[in-house]
Amino acid sequence: MTCDRLVCANCAGPVAEGRCAVCRANRERLHQENPFGGLTPATLVALLVALIAVVVVVHQATA
Repeated sequence: MTCDRLVCANCAGPVAEGRCAVCRANRERLHQENPFGGLTPATLVALLVALIAVVVVVHQATA
């Protein structure tokens, strides 16, 4: 989960901006729980495609 679209119940601001102590604490907690939280789905797909490409190239080179 990312904090991009979360709204703080304390200050009504975006959690990603960290306007108050509650926002900053929750943003930090989310980032500690999920190290890939900052990555967008598009970035994850691009990384997966790159990994598959590397595997294919290595497989072709050893065959």
